[in-house]
Amino acid sequence: MLLRSQRTLRQSVETQGVGLFTGSDVRLRFLPAPADHGVAFQRIDVAGSSPIPARIENVASSQRRTTIARDGVQVEMIEHVMAALAGLQIDNCLIELNGPEVPGFDGSCLEICRLLIEAGCVEQDVLREVISLRMPVQVSAGESDVEVSARPMNHCGLAITYQLDYGDRSPIPPQNLTAEITPETFVRDIAFARTFVLESEVAALRAAGYGLRMTSQDLLVFDASGNVIDNELRTPDEPVRHKILDCLGDFALIGSDLRGYFNAYRSGHRHNHDLVRHILLTHQSSTCSEAV
Repeated sequence: MLLRSQRTLRQSVETQGVGLFTGSDVRLRFLPAPADHGVAFQRIDVAGSSPIPARIENVASSQRRTTIARDGVQVEMIEHVMAALAGLQIDNCLIELNGPEVPGFDGSCLEICRLLIEAGCVEQDVLREVISLRMPVQVSAGESDVEVSARPMNHCGLAITYQLDYGDRSPIPPQNLTAEITPETFVRDIAFARTFVLESEVAALRAAGYGLRMTSQDLLVFDASGNVIDNELRTPDEPVRHKILDCLGDFALIGSDLRGYFNAYRSGHRHNHDLVRHILLTHQSSTCSEAV
């Protein structure tokens, strides 16, 4: 693929659901946006609030999810929407919501993808900006043996490897997967993968006020033996596919197409965000004319 035109939605579409963390009933509306608008979220339930660009500079600290904030207003759990938009190469979109958090749906971004595909896309008369990695970049957390890195690829594409390994005592076995991201491969291989949690973590999350309206049928809950409670895996390695989904959504906060090979070992949202910051510090926007 050579340099491509920016894209937006052909028409507005909306849906509704329940927030995974806050339990809020939220209506979500996706609207077309002009070239160079980027992706932004607007809380229509907060009087006078303006759109919050989904950019790394607006990321706020939060656990187990990606949150953006500006002028005292925040939107939580945006990573699945960001992954869907990035995976489908929809660059300009305003997302209106009437609550503090994007709905969790089934824990994946499959419903969001279906909605966006239903809306359709149109090309715009401005080229999409690209950051093509020219040098290796790495973020690590030595105390927890976590690492996420990126380096140039020998062709002009985006590939993500995730190495999931929670140790010998974890009921989830180690999983490793590489996905080269195109709209077709994203929908086929990644979009359906759901959020997962250990049964042993559920009590603490509920005690903190999270997931009070969720059941084991709304996401993947693994018991101590590694079995999924009241649910079924869509693929044996669904957890690692979901981690790639999260990576793509977090990396999209850079606001441009990315070209390079990304490798994540046990990383979470905070490490993904740090990598994006490092890339912006060490790379300038460039174009790539090689074919994928």
